[in-house]
Amino acid sequence: MFSTGRATRKAAYWLGVICIISCVAILLTALLPVKSPQPVVDLQVANTHLSPEDLVMVNLKEYIPSLHIDIRYAGENNILRRPIYSSPHAYLRLGTAKKLKKAQEEFLDCGYSLKIWDAYRPPQAQFELWKEYPDARFLVNPNIRPSQHSHGIAVDVTLVDKQGNELDMPSGFDDFTAKADRDYNDVSEEQANNALLLEMIMKENGFDSIFYEWWHFIDHDRAYYDVVQPDMLTKEKE
Repeated sequence: MFSTGRATRKAAYWLGVICIISCVAILLTALLPVKSPQPVVDLQVANTHLSPEDLVMVNLKEYIPSLHIDIRYAGENNILRRPIYSSPHAYLRLGTAKKLKKAQEEFLDCGYSLKIWDAYRPPQAQFELWKEYPDARFLVNPNIRPSQHSHGIAVDVTLVDKQGNELDMPSGFDDFTAKADRDYNDVSEEQANNALLLEMIMKENGFDSIFYEWWHFIDHDRAYYDVVQPDMLTKEKE
């Protein structure tokens, strides 16, 4: 058996060791250089190649004058047969518009031009669309998450020739049938080739597509953009 005195001396020894280690740690911490406080950054551009300027919403007709603009939801030529947008202007984030501009330049070299059917969509408009057509294949349920259109990074497009005539595509805009998807087994060869040309050049310039709508494209960098509210847009004369 250990004597009481021996146990006490052993406990005192280890207590002294612990005190020495603690003092050394405190001293080393005090000698370490103090880091400067990190600057506050926009979470939408942190750790990405985006700049704060890329988040700005721009009028596409001003930024890319060669585009043809036909915002369907600003008129009656849409699935609701009534206007649900208060403005006929097409807006996108500048970061997305830069990619669209490069795609447009490539289409122009081919003798075609993009026609914009839809771009930025106010969040409330998504609720109106979902109320009439609650089909998750074609529309995002706004009760779950906002549409990518409401982030200012999605665009619905087709192609026109030099005279402004639309190319023959698999279906019309917002045709919620099997002809709108990308398998192209139920459309003509010309329609398939036109849709494939559109998809190829859009993807080459930083957009992703979805299966159910040949006209719909989303900025590949979509994860870095928040929802845009209508009051964030610059007021313009109609």
